Amino acid sequence: MTGPTVVFVWRRTPPPLLIGGAEVSQQLLAEEFVGAGWRVVYLGSHEAPWNGSAQIGHLRAHLRAHGTVWEEADGEVRYRWNGVSCRAVPQDRVEATLKRLLTEARPDLVMTSQERAADLAALARPSSRVAGWLHSVSANSMGVLHGRPHVALATSEFVAGRAQTHANTKAVVFYPPFAPAEGAGPLLAAGLGTAGRSPGSPGGVLMVNPIPAKGAALLHQLIRRLPARRFTLVEGWWDTASEFTAYPNVHWVPRTYAMGPIYAANDLLLVPSQVEDAFPRVIVEAGLHGVPTIGSSRGGIPEAVRDGGVILHPDDVDGWLQAIDSADRTGLGARARAGAAPLVRPCLPELAAAGLIPAAAAAG
Repeated sequence: MTGPTVVFVWRRTPPPLLIGGAEVSQQLLAEEFVGAGWRVVYLGSHEAPWNGSAQIGHLRAHLRAHGTVWEEADGEVRYRWNGVSCRAVPQDRVEATLKRLLTEARPDLVMTSQERAADLAALARPSSRVAGWLHSVSANSMGVLHGRPHVALATSEFVAGRAQTHANTKAVVFYPPFAPAEGAGPLLAAGLGTAGRSPGSPGGVLMVNPIPAKGAALLHQLIRRLPARRFTLVEGWWDTASEFTAYPNVHWVPRTYAMGPIYAANDLLLVPSQVEDAFPRVIVEAGLHGVPTIGSSRGGIPEAVRDGGVILHPDDVDGWLQAIDSADRTGLGARARAGAAPLVRPCLPELAAAGLIPAAAAAG
């Protein structure tokens, strides 16, 4: 294939296995490069970088379920996903595979992030433009800065304010890519029909990733004290169903990529994080469906909510209860949609403005 080349490289799985916001953001950007005529290679690992656990079985099963053909030899899995050339190797072969890619593909741009990305950035910097994507303010995410990428892409103003860059690294705010709102088709999970919100009934309240860091303790209090409210909880980083399914007003949804019908069936999103989230994708995705957010005052959450919701301290239980009961769903939902819409945009021009790619290559 002719045209410029971009390599996405990190130590997590390549698409289509989506664990969190970083995976979704990078896959969407990779697919935008494809649409602009770039050759896109996405290198990752089929072993988890945090504990070395095998992900190859999950990867095979997901590819098989989607009718995707793959090649597997000498511990490496290769396949194409939405035009992206994906490669998954063992953790101890990520650097060696990147070295070969740098020689063979001569990429115009290398994008890297997350676990031990500094080594990958430093390896690519002599021969390619390098972007380090700062998905959060954790040491794990900020560590890529030690590899001195040419540009640090901060996922929010909040993250940019925390980034301590070297003199030869430029930090720019680069909000995550977003796709248009999904159509509200049938929801396969039992308990939520396709009818969506029922007139006159209490509005559905949604939370994604109900784990302690994301505010599970507050959530328990809200569920108990608002028995007439229907709460829909969507599995996130790990399965906490056993903690919530005994409540009669809770519907549990296993991890899913089809969030459109779930947003359509609820009229309020809760983001009660105790930690400093960078810029939660779920807030914007809900906003694109006209769903406002009650969010914690931590980190970049207020930046994502703006005027499309309510911001409260995560320990103000009474404030959260009152907001759930009294929030103007219609007015806030309209403002949430208006605030989210501009984030569904072409992202390559922003990379061109940051000096990472030529302006001509941003248009395809």
